Amino acid sequence: MKNAVLMTGCSTGIGYVCAHALAKQGFDVIASCRKLEDVERLKEEGLTCIHLDLADNDSILNAVEEVRAMTDGKVMGLFNNGAYGQPGALEDLPTDALRKQFETNFFGWHTLTQAVIPMMMANGKGRIVQNSSVLGFVALKFRGAYNASKFAVEGWTDTLRLELAGTPVKISLIEPGPIETRFRANALEAFYRFIDIENSRFRSDYLAQQDRMESENSTNKYTLPSESIIAPLIHALTAEDPKVRYRVTKPTHYMAWCKRLLPSKTLDKILAKSG
Repeated sequence: MKNAVLMTGCSTGIGYVCAHALAKQGFDVIASCRKLEDVERLKEEGLTCIHLDLADNDSILNAVEEVRAMTDGKVMGLFNNGAYGQPGALEDLPTDALRKQFETNFFGWHTLTQAVIPMMMANGKGRIVQNSSVLGFVALKFRGAYNASKFAVEGWTDTLRLELAGTPVKISLIEPGPIETRFRANALEAFYRFIDIENSRFRSDYLAQQDRMESENSTNKYTLPSESIIAPLIHALTAEDPKVRYRVTKPTHYMAWCKRLLPSKTLDKILAKSG
């Protein structure tokens, strides 16, 4: 493998679509999934796929060694994508819920990235692409755990970019807004695991959220399909001078301008209407 790209969170949604798209473009895609049945399913579809659970440190390091053996250590790209959203007001979420959120959305990414960078350095080239979110730079009610994990990803990535300056490894962020994936279904599972709806002062808000998460399709008119991430991902992996941030969907562009131009209290009033 001379053009190997390791990708996480490939069972559905963005990871799934991008893994197939990059394979068709000639990349040596190494997809990964948390569940073994998904690994086998993707293999049957013709993808190279390995088991990698971002919440399990041993699983991550075992996957890296498997990738090293498959590629002779020649990994040129890493797409950190695997993540989930933990809904709920922060006052209702136990600390363990935030730990689990960070284990997958942040600490797992760090462990994986830290293990892959030396291979990229040794090969004299490398691209790391982080699938962040509009919620990595603006906050919404009842998304506090996810907001915190993505804000952490943004700060961590900005720091890595400074520390990688002058090396052959480049790092970029993709910041999607609403994307049509199984994200809501996964969030609903996490919601039921930790939130006591009936005993919360946010009961009515939770019931409304529950209806949205149970819906198969997003009601947001600006929602884009997972395929909208393919072009920025390929650019970040191949461009001589990749962008620092790739903003996807109109809400992301709109919120970026609001964040830059508006006083915090004015932005709060806009964001308070969402969620």
